[in-house]
Amino acid sequence: MTLSSSPAPILAIESSCDDTACAILDADGTVLADTVLSQAGHVPFGGVVPEIAARAHLAALPALVRRTLDDAGMRATDIGAVAASTGPGLIGGLIVGAGLAKGLAVALDRPFVAVNHIEAHALTARLPGLVPGGAAFPYLLLLVSGGHCQCIAVEGVGRYRRLGGTIDDAAGEAFDKVAKMLGLGWPGGPAVEALAREGDPAPWPLPRPLLGRPGCDFSFSGLKTAVAQKLAPFAGDALPRAAAAGIAASFQDAVADIVADRVAHALEMMPQATLLVAAGGVAANGALRARLTALADAHGLPFAAPPLRLCTDNAVMVGWAAIETIRACRALGLPAGQDLDLLPRPRWPLEQMAERFAPLHGRAPSSSMCPSSMCPDSM
Repeated sequence: MTLSSSPAPILAIESSCDDTACAILDADGTVLADTVLSQAGHVPFGGVVPEIAARAHLAALPALVRRTLDDAGMRATDIGAVAASTGPGLIGGLIVGAGLAKGLAVALDRPFVAVNHIEAHALTARLPGLVPGGAAFPYLLLLVSGGHCQCIAVEGVGRYRRLGGTIDDAAGEAFDKVAKMLGLGWPGGPAVEALAREGDPAPWPLPRPLLGRPGCDFSFSGLKTAVAQKLAPFAGDALPRAAAAGIAASFQDAVADIVADRVAHALEMMPQATLLVAAGGVAANGALRARLTALADAHGLPFAAPPLRLCTDNAVMVGWAAIETIRACRALGLPAGQDLDLLPRPRWPLEQMAERFAPLHGRAPSSSMCPSSMCPDSM
């Protein structure tokens, strides 16, 4: 099934981790409906349990799709194409979401677009209205979330260069672990940020791993250990709220300092950048946004981050990435929306997205885009 030349809405599904989401976007990127369900079943475990996530997606998605269609005032037959996150992520959730999306595409005789979850984050800044005048390529992306922390040169649709990334924990993972140490709830990012507003960081100095080092790799494991050391004297005793708030504030300041330093190095590695973009769940942190805004100003660049509801995993970004892919393929005279045979995969490096456009250069797709069940997951 190929895409019709006439514009039609696209239905998108996101299920790569613990958020179950569905959205419908018009062909120009206008959001017609957007629904997200955040799973509560992981709270007692202090983190996402893959089996719980997959089962929750399976239980929620059919009704969520119907609700999204109702919110848009549409019937399923009004949809022109279907898209879903197909990797990277938790394989169980990806199978559920991509499987349902493919089933809809087949039942409706509509095209299916497989979306790279990280590419969806990378292109969110280009959603209509988010950046005055639009987010033009090339720009520097800081992707900072519970599972990812990396600097990416975004040079075009399907054209990405990873400049650096975490060598241990992701920033969001560090927030979750520190929140658990402080006796806060999960997810940890919002809880630590709220507590940090009450605290004085000065009595609780913490290290800044890799600060000033060449390149733009990140490290948060040592910072997490330093927090544990600050808390050690309170073992067995109630942690005073003033101390907890001070440690939370110090930790948040340390993360902001580390990230700002690493991003400053990334900007030196990408002097052609026209914009600094932050995306991912940790990009919702107010202290980090303020630090990145100041950094962008110092480099004479605008700073952009999605609204808070689009920082965490959502289907709007999946639908927009599909629209961008469709447009790029059409501009090159290539087919789009023929991904029914592309398998979900837990790893899918951004660098491989250029292979969508390989036929333009007379190259056969490599194994990373291979539809065969014999194709190994990319690392």
